[in-house]
Amino acid sequence: MDAQALSLNNIIEQVNPTVLAMLSEKGKNIFFPKLGILAQAAQAKGKQINATIGEAVEDDGTSMHLPEFDSMVNIPTANVFPYAPSFGRPDIRDFWKKSIYKKNPSLGNTVISNPIVTNALTHGLSMAGYLFVNPGDTVLVSNHYWENYNLIFENAYEAKVDSFELFTETGFNVPAYEKALCNTTSDKIITLLNFPNNPAGYTPLVEEITGIVAAIKKAADMGKKVIVLIDDAYFGLVYEEGVYTESIFAELANLSENVLAIKLDGPTKEDYVWGFRVGFLTYGIKGGTAELFEALENKTAGAVRGNISNCSNLSQSLLLKAYTSPSYEASKKQKYAILKSRCNVLRKEINKAEYQAYFKALPFNSGYFMCVEPKKGIQAEDVRKLLLEKYSTGVIVLGTVIRLAFSAVPESALPQLVENMYLACKELDK
Repeated sequence: MDAQALSLNNIIEQVNPTVLAMLSEKGKNIFFPKLGILAQAAQAKGKQINATIGEAVEDDGTSMHLPEFDSMVNIPTANVFPYAPSFGRPDIRDFWKKSIYKKNPSLGNTVISNPIVTNALTHGLSMAGYLFVNPGDTVLVSNHYWENYNLIFENAYEAKVDSFELFTETGFNVPAYEKALCNTTSDKIITLLNFPNNPAGYTPLVEEITGIVAAIKKAADMGKKVIVLIDDAYFGLVYEEGVYTESIFAELANLSENVLAIKLDGPTKEDYVWGFRVGFLTYGIKGGTAELFEALENKTAGAVRGNISNCSNLSQSLLLKAYTSPSYEASKKQKYAILKSRCNVLRKEINKAEYQAYFKALPFNSGYFMCVEPKKGIQAEDVRKLLLEKYSTGVIVLGTVIRLAFSAVPESALPQLVENMYLACKELDK
């Protein structure tokens, strides 16, 4: 093992040995290199002649670039063409950390890490897998989950994705989640929570969050090492009263010395910039210190460097420019209002009495999606195919449920979407 990795491991062990035990073998071995090319390049910065950096530079010291780009991007050259740090740009990391506290007032003065910039949330999940998932480990998710979890954790890291029943008749199935956490024989638990949920479009109610946190605390009090991956891709898009509006990270970041909360979020869905590919990975654990978090940040940045080197400088710059615009908050509220209105219209349509004989809606209150379950005897895949062939309507089938992305449908077309689904189900009900 490299001496730099050993040094980081020693720091982590001194603060919290449980966190060291949570790391995968890859996680224990990874480090951000500070003794090689990067260190030597940093030492040469500002020198009259600098022949260290792997970028092309004009004679005047600015980044070499094609002039065709000048009319496209109204941002200083230094914020567009050079490499960004593997940790992410310091200014956007600082901004995002402050925004986490602002959006999650329950955090109070809880010490958390500085966010590491990832190539959006998918990459953040993959980096979390790199650091904490060993072959043969189990990752516990709900039975309604994003299929990319399988590619990330099973195909890439040779873990097993296991699930618990997400819903009771009315909401989050706290007893099923507690049983899945506490009945495992392993002393290391990796669980992934995704609110608002993709595909179901559900965020737990305030009282349900209390039950979820209590279940995690119970497992931790049993001596289990609990790693909670928090997929906050759709954070903030909550449309009903009584629903928990913060990230569950706020409840877990200071819960127990046996619970490591890893917040994975970003502007992709929150700020409608799907192609920018910027995300953030942030740590929280009770008793966490600046030294502990710095060590974890170094390991995470090392994993990023060894995986994609760094994330887009241009995307980070564009985001910061938007965030500091006086009109940003108003624009964001306007887009939120559109999605909320669509959700409300879809709810009204989907619950009409004439449709209940053919499908039922799973609980939903947030995000981009909701799911319907066709009545017994009607196959979801048959409905999907008929909708394509006869009704010029596209939906997604996940097992036995049909996912409707109201985020992608004009409000005026939502009644027709539900009517088409009704007609397809009726035709197949033979």
